[in-house]
Amino acid sequence: MEHDNPHAFNTLCIHVDEGADEQFGAVSTPIFQTSTFRFPSVEEGAARFASGKGYIYTRLKNPTVSQLEQALARLEGGTACTAAATGMAAVSGLYFTFLGAGDHMVGTDCMYGPSRLIMEREFTRFGVQSDFVDTSDPAVVERHWKENTKLLYIETPANPTLKITDIAACAALAHRHGALLAVDNTFLSPVLQNPIALGADIVIHSLTKHINGHSDVVGGAVITKDPALGARHRKVFTTFGGTMDPHQAWLVLRGVKSLSLRVLKAQENAIRVAEFLAEHPRVESVYYPGLKSHPQYELARRQAKGPGSIIAFVLKGGYSAGVRLLNGVKLPALAVSLGGIESLIQHPASMTHSGMTPQERSDAGISEGLVRLSVGCEDLADILEDLKAGLAQCGAEGHRAGEAREP
Repeated sequence: MEHDNPHAFNTLCIHVDEGADEQFGAVSTPIFQTSTFRFPSVEEGAARFASGKGYIYTRLKNPTVSQLEQALARLEGGTACTAAATGMAAVSGLYFTFLGAGDHMVGTDCMYGPSRLIMEREFTRFGVQSDFVDTSDPAVVERHWKENTKLLYIETPANPTLKITDIAACAALAHRHGALLAVDNTFLSPVLQNPIALGADIVIHSLTKHINGHSDVVGGAVITKDPALGARHRKVFTTFGGTMDPHQAWLVLRGVKSLSLRVLKAQENAIRVAEFLAEHPRVESVYYPGLKSHPQYELARRQAKGPGSIIAFVLKGGYSAGVRLLNGVKLPALAVSLGGIESLIQHPASMTHSGMTPQERSDAGISEGLVRLSVGCEDLADILEDLKAGLAQCGAEGHRAGEAREP
């Protein structure tokens, strides 16, 4: 099946785990809900421990989890995958595996808040250095490169500003210096963007988002281009114990079946919603790669198969206007996360990025009136009607008496 053929990719998503149950022929991959596995003989047990092949203990490997890992590696064009209990377990495992005391990492400045915070506030205790910069400008990345830089970790589109980083350019830069490039592909999923095909060494996902898509399970994944990198990561990660359990894996596999259908439908809605917001008098600016006004519109078209379903927009009236809009809408769930079949809306300054200082948010382009909308698969007319009603309540006159303010 050709990966660049959308119809073939739809088919791949639906049939990616076909034949997983050779014993009974179950169409749905079974849940192997077991902590440990019986050995038929001492010799077989010894062989499994010696070779790492076969099943021993679910923390190390489980048939249901393995099926998900094989599916994700195939969808992303990688050779190996390790599924994680959460997206942040995947991020932490990435750092623990490929960075050590005295090493340096360059990362995207406006990436998912905890991905940055854990590096700056926890990994510094172990002697890991980092700089978070505007990776959309390769010259900026080059200026912050050091002799001890071992990892370039980018998020594109970035969370929550939708800034685009050139994956191929970053891969060339990292490889020229003998470093690795890791790409968080959560926002677009393998349906719309394939970083490994553009030169990335590692792809990371929060499976909680598009790939699962039903807001009922958390999970993460690290996918590698090179099998040796995958083996290195798995060895470290399984020892730390952040692996996924079989029921989680089964739920995510179920989400994979409809991944392409959901992503493309939500994107279809998002394009229309972005156009509506761009014309609304109470919206100051809209950041969406599908609009020609996006500063990296052409790069987005070259690098991805579509702009996705996440929209960031800035309201006139700042923090106060953001509060009024989110309290005024009815259809999108006022909740963090994204990529679900339902629409979700959140205010980064008071929610996902509240752990950053106001200056850090400002430096990363996260203004006080920025709102992130993950457009779902509802009827487009219902989404637009609800946004119209919510925007009518968030005039640009600033704070009113008694309203929530930035802490």
